[in-house]
Amino acid sequence: MHNVDAAGLGIGDEHPPRIMGVLNVSEESPYDPSVYDDPGEAARYVDEELIGEGADIVDIGLESANKRFDVLSAEEELERLHVALETIQSVAGDAVFSIETRYAEVADAALSRGFDMVNDIAGFADPEMPAVCEDHDAAVVKMASPPDLERPGAVEETDWSARKSADWAAEADYVDQIYEALKQNGLTDKTIVDPAFGGWSEAQTIADDRETFRRLREFRALDRPMLVSINRKNFLGEIAGRETEERLPVSLAATSMAVERGAHVIRTHDVAETRDAALIGDAFTDRSRATEDGLSVARLDVRSSRDLEAHLRERGVDSAVAGDWYSLAVEIDGLDADDRDRLASIATDRDASVHSVPTGRILLLGTTVGISGILSRLREKEGDLRALGDTLERTLE
Repeated sequence: MHNVDAAGLGIGDEHPPRIMGVLNVSEESPYDPSVYDDPGEAARYVDEELIGEGADIVDIGLESANKRFDVLSAEEELERLHVALETIQSVAGDAVFSIETRYAEVADAALSRGFDMVNDIAGFADPEMPAVCEDHDAAVVKMASPPDLERPGAVEETDWSARKSADWAAEADYVDQIYEALKQNGLTDKTIVDPAFGGWSEAQTIADDRETFRRLREFRALDRPMLVSINRKNFLGEIAGRETEERLPVSLAATSMAVERGAHVIRTHDVAETRDAALIGDAFTDRSRATEDGLSVARLDVRSSRDLEAHLRERGVDSAVAGDWYSLAVEIDGLDADDRDRLASIATDRDASVHSVPTGRILLLGTTVGISGILSRLREKEGDLRALGDTLERTLE
């Protein structure tokens, strides 16, 4: 994993999870507790509620990213920049200051006058953004987005047939689009990727966010640190049946899971609680690396064939070999003795094996290629074995 230095703050596998607190100087921002238009009051909020509670990074937004509001021009953002600049000059605590903007012109002005990094919610839609950040040697968060300054995060509205290929577009699912959007227009040496959780367009669904969260490890194949912004998001609230003001517990649970799945920066309005949850996730994360005499060995963080396929593709290796090497273990209950014997017979011809356990259940072990072969055979069967094939396929999706 490539680590990033953000104005002296290390971000990546070799460092603890970092907490990004949020300040808005946008009068239309929907989350009132973080909105200030007076630099003195804003600085006190940053010192007491963000840095004082454990924020490593303070992200300052000049406008709301909510799709319900009109997009400000670069000139309009620059007119608001003075409030952000006066705020950071008045802050007593120590933190890395990030400017949230989609415009290279605004990023350049902010980095020239005291900001340390950029949070680009339009994913380098402004083609000058990477060069500006590199010129300032600044870290930059790149949120998955189509190449459109006015449509941040709306990757499903991108013409992927033109941007990638017709064949790819026909096969790609939402997470594939997010992954590809992060690659569009390249990555700088100090890029932090953000898979864009939240309702960025009418086409994006809660199910899309859930699937992105479930497959979070795949983004590690991009070899860049990852930021997630999941605080009080709808896809979490729906699970527990909670409105925004009641979603802190589900946000904290998801934070621990996100860190364990590969997130390095958590963007949040609830700094102290999120910091604790992130530390719990980090404490139970196992990513082995050993170095000695200039030699480094690291175990890839893969838990599925999809994870491995992503790593292989980014390294120029045929992703089809993932099926030859990645092993699966599945526990099955509910088959009678005859069906167990029939399954065992099918497995022996498919680089897989069936094992009985004392509980009366069985374990099916094999490579992804072997299990796929078993699925093909089970689809040809009738009764319980056909049902097993359907259930097994859903389990392994």
